[in-house]
Amino acid sequence: MLIVQVFVHVVPEHVDAFIAASEANARASREEPGVVRFDLLREEGSADRFVLLEIYRTDEDPARHKETAHYAAWKTAVEPWMASPRKSVKYRAVDPADPSAWKSA
Repeated sequence: MLIVQVFVHVVPEHVDAFIAASEANARASREEPGVVRFDLLREEGSADRFVLLEIYRTDEDPARHKETAHYAAWKTAVEPWMASPRKSVKYRAVDPADPSAWKSA
């Protein structure tokens, strides 16, 4: 399992459009066979800061995700709306370490 958090700061006037585009991308991403979870989160108390929480089955699955049409459309749409470049951090599960214990949503 590879867990990725993508931190995004959006220009305030584009927040609604960012949410709409990101919801569409998240829904499509959840249909990918290598995706366990793909969540859009908004920072509490900050309307223009978001986190994408992405959980993949294998190390190769993020690259496959980035080859999809829905990811390409999302990236093209949202990049101009970002107040700063997005940043990602990768994690490995400690507990539960066994991927069979993870449930998809």
